[in-house]
Amino acid sequence: MTDEVDVADIVIIGAGVVGLAVGAELSQRRSVVVLERHEGYGRETSSHNSGVVHAGIYYPPDWLKTTLCIEGNRLLYEYAKRHSVRAKRMGKLIIAIDESEVLALELLLAAARENGVPELELLAQRQVASLEPDVRAVAAIFSGTSGVIDQMELMRSLATAAQASGALIAYKHTVEQIERDGDRFLLGVSDPEGGTTRLATSVLVNSAGLGAGAIAAMLGYGLDGDDSTPRLRQVINKGRYYDIVGSQQAARIRHLVYPLPNPDRSGLGVHVTLDIDGGAHIGPDTEWLDGAAMLDYRADDSRRQQFLESAQRYLPWLTSDDIAPGQVGYRGKLSGPGEPPADFLVWHDRGYVHLGGIESPGMTAALAIARLVQSQIEG
Repeated sequence: MTDEVDVADIVIIGAGVVGLAVGAELSQRRSVVVLERHEGYGRETSSHNSGVVHAGIYYPPDWLKTTLCIEGNRLLYEYAKRHSVRAKRMGKLIIAIDESEVLALELLLAAARENGVPELELLAQRQVASLEPDVRAVAAIFSGTSGVIDQMELMRSLATAAQASGALIAYKHTVEQIERDGDRFLLGVSDPEGGTTRLATSVLVNSAGLGAGAIAAMLGYGLDGDDSTPRLRQVINKGRYYDIVGSQQAARIRHLVYPLPNPDRSGLGVHVTLDIDGGAHIGPDTEWLDGAAMLDYRADDSRRQQFLESAQRYLPWLTSDDIAPGQVGYRGKLSGPGEPPADFLVWHDRGYVHLGGIESPGMTAALAIARLVQSQIEG
């Protein structure tokens, strides 16, 4: 390591969709460096999700997952239109598959309206059938602001916007050590050539996604929390998707179609999503991993029957030949198996901003998260 120290007003660790959104926001006013250990943006969580633009339906009204999702939904569509990022508001149906689920559906609708989610409507069976004739359901919530976006185009646009404002995005640069030095942070960063750069900053934003806990630990934070520190430890949850193969079968679905969420809210159930190019997918499932598990993004066919049976509850025409293994993604959660769901964590401590548990609806909320970070560091 050389004695020379490079200086930036703000360093952001992680070039996923949230890190890039924060970089695009903060670089309008300050000098920004974004550090990313992979060879490009969004190589982990941000590129391995459904691309769904969520509405803010599922969580308590005062949660960041709710308020930032509702704000982010609006900001995201506005941004997509302004920057020619492909997005489509086709709407989402949250369905009651049979009469036993209608009460839970009505309660979910009441909660979503309390959250202030716009463009919600309760549909009777015939109305559902007119929208989705090949979906089995006796009632549904229609969410008019739900849709999909091309997440790779979005991240490319955010990276371009950040760089246009003067931000430096350094790929293949891994943070190896961090220490506080008075009112600044000193980082040791390895580069692709095997060298190490020292970087000083007064504001450090930890948007490292699945690696956020490891970054916090470098600064000496206890990951399980105490009187002065929230819980920072994340639990990794794996989610698989299956693709509906064949354009004719995929075309039988016109909207996003979701069953009621899992009772423990560990996930939103095996649902049907449409991507920006018209492909149809079912998933994700949920599998809790221990801390030593290796991340493996290869397509996995181990749960074909479970996926098929889950989807056939409301897509009775679907056969095993209609699906093929799709993408695999990983979520960093602040709550583990058997625990109630946790909100996003956006925590500021003396120039350090920790973004933890930024799972779904993190992409939808990304622009709103960036504004919140801006207000924290300027406040």
